[in-house]
Amino acid sequence: MINNKMAPILKWAGGKGQLIDLIVENMPRTYNRYFEPFIGGSAVLLALMPKNAYINDINKQLINLYKQIKKSPNKVLEYVENLDNELCNKEKYYENRDRFNEKILKKELDVECAALMIWLNKHCFNGLYRVNGKGLFNVPYNNKKNVKSVDEKNISAIGTYLKENNIEICCKDFEEFCENVKKGDFVYFDSPYISESDTAKFTDYTKEGFSMEDHKRLAKLYRKLDKIGAKVMLSNNDVKLVYELYKGYNIKPIEVKRMINRNALKRFGREVIITNY
Repeated sequence: MINNKMAPILKWAGGKGQLIDLIVENMPRTYNRYFEPFIGGSAVLLALMPKNAYINDINKQLINLYKQIKKSPNKVLEYVENLDNELCNKEKYYENRDRFNEKILKKELDVECAALMIWLNKHCFNGLYRVNGKGLFNVPYNNKKNVKSVDEKNISAIGTYLKENNIEICCKDFEEFCENVKKGDFVYFDSPYISESDTAKFTDYTKEGFSMEDHKRLAKLYRKLDKIGAKVMLSNNDVKLVYELYKGYNIKPIEVKRMINRNALKRFGREVIITNY
């Protein structure tokens, strides 16, 4: 059963909100623990609400956000509301962006960092999260002055869910994170996608990006998890290389609408859901 009580806090490139029904439809009917190595906006986790889950992302600021909401959703709300109470203009946006980047440089992963991330996501261009080669957030202002950054009930519900269930939040390389997967567990991979063309690349969630070697390493891990008896699902673009990397598995093409694309004509495409069961 899909939960409709909670929604992603952030707009996130590749978010799976619109595909929840298809993902749930293609999931295994039974499994032990739930693993999601690329948690992103957490749409799937929040829809499923597993009681035993391991979630992960290499983006330190994103993982800090989930940890802070689990620890004290009220404190996060207080900080975000303080930011919302100040009139937003171009000067204020870049002041807050500089403050967020200062925290990144100082490696300050705290409640203020989480609040700034939420606020910037609502006030930046197209809800992108993108960083430069130094790992600093570099998305410009969206020119919106009066935007409410949070839904208080949603933040509180997510905090309660994370705190009252066995949800382990990690910040590791995806391969290291999956070392704990055992037979009967379910792993859902929603990694940065293989691009449809050289101009369509968007993997800058971290300064390291996600390379072709990472995609090959992920495919190798997929086969390893298959061999130990885990149930594995993976989402990616419907491109030739994906069929080559995951040859021998069940590959189902699906039509999708992509919200984060500057060209509205390119907001439709084809993806695939790959399963080993």
